[in-house]
Amino acid sequence: MERGVRNRRPVNRSNHENEDQKPENMSSWFERQLSSHQVQLATTALVSGITVAGLIYGRQAIRRKVAVDELKASIPPLDAEHQAQQLTDFGAASPLPLAVKEEERVAALARRAQRGDYSEELIKEQLTRTESFLTPQRFEKLRGSFVIVVGLGGVGSHCTSALARSGVSNIRLIDFDQVTLSSLNRHAVATLADVGTPKVQCVRKRLEAVVPWVQWECFNEVWREGQAERLLAGWDYGRGRKPDYVVDAIDNIDSKVELLKHCHDHNLRVVSSMGAGCKSDPTRVFIGDISASMEDPLSRTTRRKLKLLGVNDGIPVVYSTEKPGPGKAQLLPLPEEEFLKGTVNELSVLPDFRARILPVLGTMPAVFGYAVANFVILEITSYPHDFGSGKGREKMYDSILSGLQGLEERLARNAGQDPVGLKIPMTKDDVGYIVEEVFRGKSVVSGLPTRLALTRWKAPQDGFQIHQIWNGQKHSQLQLEELVCMTKDEAAMHEKEVLKGGKPPEVVYDVDVIQLVERRRQEEKHYQRYR
Repeated sequence: MERGVRNRRPVNRSNHENEDQKPENMSSWFERQLSSHQVQLATTALVSGITVAGLIYGRQAIRRKVAVDELKASIPPLDAEHQAQQLTDFGAASPLPLAVKEEERVAALARRAQRGDYSEELIKEQLTRTESFLTPQRFEKLRGSFVIVVGLGGVGSHCTSALARSGVSNIRLIDFDQVTLSSLNRHAVATLADVGTPKVQCVRKRLEAVVPWVQWECFNEVWREGQAERLLAGWDYGRGRKPDYVVDAIDNIDSKVELLKHCHDHNLRVVSSMGAGCKSDPTRVFIGDISASMEDPLSRTTRRKLKLLGVNDGIPVVYSTEKPGPGKAQLLPLPEEEFLKGTVNELSVLPDFRARILPVLGTMPAVFGYAVANFVILEITSYPHDFGSGKGREKMYDSILSGLQGLEERLARNAGQDPVGLKIPMTKDDVGYIVEEVFRGKSVVSGLPTRLALTRWKAPQDGFQIHQIWNGQKHSQLQLEELVCMTKDEAAMHEKEVLKGGKPPEVVYDVDVIQLVERRRQEEKHYQRYR
């Protein structure tokens, strides 16, 4: 057995394995791959992706076609109203219209000139008449000056144009508004093409075509007290010299008062334009201290609020003394929808106005604007000129205050009290405010403006009382709202009949006087909140 085992031939395994491995053709390879689970998953994913992409692409193609069709449908047919220009031989747009090319040329010239690339000889030739008038020394002051104009409506735009054309080289413009179609009747430089554009950019662009060397800083925003330090900062956005003058051409009362108060408190020279609306007589336009302005509702309201803030005078204003009359323009009535929004005061210059319709003769804002610019030029160059400094009624206010002190002492004596050492809680400024602002410098009884006095309107309800504090100091409990303005003779009669005689004013005076006093007192209640 062992020998048989030893003599058995071994099996050759490699030969059998080679016989089993037959060559694999392409079809069998595909069959084997298709039967693979991984390949089936990959194929399914690929087909799904292609299908989704095709759907998305098809949907986008449909949407593009719809959009293109709608766009084509919106294009009007070419006719006399809708014209088109042909493309050039190279498929480019036709050359720009001459007007656009001219604006680009002007803008490019202005950029060069503002960088200093402009002949000084040309500038001097253009401004030679101004230099001859002012003298070279004064003219150099004007050329180097910096002016801020706040408000670019009819007054502000004409003022800016005059300043730039006269030689002011650095001008800052502040206005939030845009050019409107209705403002073209009074705007200095705006055209139909400027409607809807910011006023600051409109004024700059149009004047660059006249004085390309002038440097501009434009702030397209509302004037607000909280931004005063930035808006009224030195030239070059606060890095340079302080302004030589500030021009107030704002027609909003609250903003105007804030601007004037800020300039007054920070020693910035300022000139203010009052109302040009409803005015038609240029010979009635004056420049004077705000305390002397009259017959101007905007001036009166501004002056009154400033007095409540402690500013009585020292601000030059341009105002008109023209009086309203039969047949003259008046504030137009507001549309009914404005009243539906809430309480609206018809007189626009009174507080809290929301809307107003001001008839404006286009020439009058120009007169105001040029008057303001003329004043600024003379002030900057120290050219000899005079303007009204104020009413000069300090002595009259002292006399009225003294008379009021005497009245309180007499009423104390009449009530059986000792008036020695009695003080009244009133100052000369209070007297000026009551006489000028509340009662318009006239008697409520006769309307006379001379020999004025202040007196209590009614006798104290609980009798005349003296309030006594430490060290024997005594004062009456007189309040501003208790006073009325009369002539001295009328005040003496009023003291006898009403304050001492006990008669109510309704018995002594007719209904017109009673109603006038009530209107003035109600008006004053509103302004008291600004104190």
